[in-house]
Amino acid sequence: MLSCTVQTGHTITLPHPPARIISLVPSQTELLYDLGLNEQVAGITKFCIHPEEWFRTKTRVGGTKQLKMDIIHRLQPDLIIANKEENVKEQIEELAKSFPVWTSDISNLSDALAMITAIGLITGKEKEAASIVKKITDNFATLPKRTLRKAVYLIWQKPFMCAGGDTFISSMMETAGFANVFTHKKRYPELTPDEIAASEAEYILLSSEPFPFKQKHRDEIIALFPAQEVILVDGELFSWYGSRLLHAPEYFGKL
Repeated sequence: MLSCTVQTGHTITLPHPPARIISLVPSQTELLYDLGLNEQVAGITKFCIHPEEWFRTKTRVGGTKQLKMDIIHRLQPDLIIANKEENVKEQIEELAKSFPVWTSDISNLSDALAMITAIGLITGKEKEAASIVKKITDNFATLPKRTLRKAVYLIWQKPFMCAGGDTFISSMMETAGFANVFTHKKRYPELTPDEIAASEAEYILLSSEPFPFKQKHRDEIIALFPAQEVILVDGELFSWYGSRLLHAPEYFGKL
C-alpha cells in the first residue's frame, strides 16, 4: 500500500502499483498512455480523445462534469485520477467515499511537472515520468526570451469568455510570448464586445477548444475588432498539462 498527498492537500492510500485506473481528465489520460499504462487503465471520459486507440476501445465513464457513477462503480477502480478545475467537486467527493481519488490542481508549468512526477510515483512509473519531465523542461528551456505582446485568449463565444489570470492557459500565454490583458480576472469570465475593444490587447487568440473556433468565426471577429490581430490557436497546446507539453514549446516558438 502507498500513502500519498494529492495536489489539493489531502492524503489517500492505494495499492501500489494500482491495477485498475480510471482517468477523468483528457490531458492526464494521455499522460497515462505515455507512461505505458495500457493494461491498467480501465476507464476514461468521452472527452479523452488522445490516444485515438483508447478513445475507441476503453470504457467511457461519461463526461468530465457529468460522470456516470454506475459505470465507475461497476469498473471497481483502485485509483481514480481527477482534476480540481475540470471535474465537479461534489461528484469527486462522492467517489472518494468508495475509491482512492488523486486530484491535481494545475496553475502553471511547475504544477504540471509536479503532477507528472506524482502520477509516475503512484503508478509505479517513476522512471518514465522522470524522462517525460526532463524532456519537457529541456524543450521549454529552448524558448527565447521575448517582449510580451498584449493579448486576450477566448475560449467561448455567445457570450465571449476568456482565460483569466489564475489559469494554466494564462501561464502558457506568457510562455508563448503573450501578456494576458485580463489577468486581473479570475477563472473564465464572460466579456462584452466593448470590454474586448477597450482592452489594450494587440492580439485576440481564438482557441480550438472548448469552443471550436474556425476560420468563419475568425472572419466575424476580425470584423468586430479591426484594431486587433486575430489568430486561431491550438487549445490543446495551451491548456493540456500532461505529456502534450512535450510538443508545446515548438508550437509556441512558431507563434
